[in-house]
Amino acid sequence: MLAPTYSKPDNVVHLTGILDVRSVGDVRQTLNHLIDTSAGDVIVDLEEVDAVDATGLGLLVATHRRTQLLGRQLVLWHPMPSVVRILAVTRLHRVLNVERTPLPISA
Repeated sequence: MLAPTYSKPDNVVHLTGILDVRSVGDVRQTLNHLIDTSAGDVIVDLEEVDAVDATGLGLLVATHRRTQLLGRQLVLWHPMPSVVRILAVTRLHRVLNVERTPLPISA
């Protein structure tokens, strides 16, 4: 199960596990609380999220729209390759602001 936590000063929500129909309610509540009680961009750290289903994608799109209406931005931080793939397949990487982890430089 996904365990959302957030750090108010940084406006960062750290997610772990799978963002799916079972976890989306808790994550929605956490994101809405953060949006209502903070200013600036909302950052969702996806570094430890293994997968996202259609319900999770819907939540990310709804949060993106809500932050835009408030003149703010949703930033998806460091998604795992499996999450990047689903964002690319659904073409949401063109809509959502995704900041990927830089690849290490090899010699």
